Amino acid sequence: MKPLSQTPTAPWNYGVLSAGYGVLLASAAWTAQRRRRDERPPSVSELAWGGLATFALAQALVHEKVEVWLRAPFLSESGRDQQDAEHEPKGSGLRYAVGELLSCTRCSGAWAALALTALHAASPTAAQTATRALALAGANDLLESGFTWARAQANAASAKTGSSQQQRRYTSS
Repeated sequence: MKPLSQTPTAPWNYGVLSAGYGVLLASAAWTAQRRRRDERPPSVSELAWGGLATFALAQALVHEKVEVWLRAPFLSESGRDQQDAEHEPKGSGLRYAVGELLSCTRCSGAWAALALTALHAASPTAAQTATRALALAGANDLLESGFTWARAQANAASAKTGSSQQQRRYTSS
């Protein structure tokens, strides 16, 4: 991410995003306070499920083709495929700042976490269903990444072994 001095934004543009986040967070907290006075803190497993769900939602917002409609007003995307696409914020001011937000999984993750937390405050059952579905999708992403990495390692080792065997064959004749 570029320093503020190298972007077509002003500090207040980011302030608007921060204020919006704060208002939504306060609204979720107020809703939770009104609905459940004696709620216990989340368990470690609930936090793990929520973390995976937040990861999956942020990945979808920033990288998935199905969310391009949401990013299009704020980002120019170029690249060979959606996962490797370069994201460049469009315009200036608040539009540019939102583009930066939608190109960063860490930044989008904070908003995804807020959305899931607000949903939990408003409707715990709906939030549990959404969190479970997103967490399972996140686990799938992590497992797929691990499998892709392991396959690449195996292919590289096989290619290395194959080329050295090929060399031996050529040098021993």
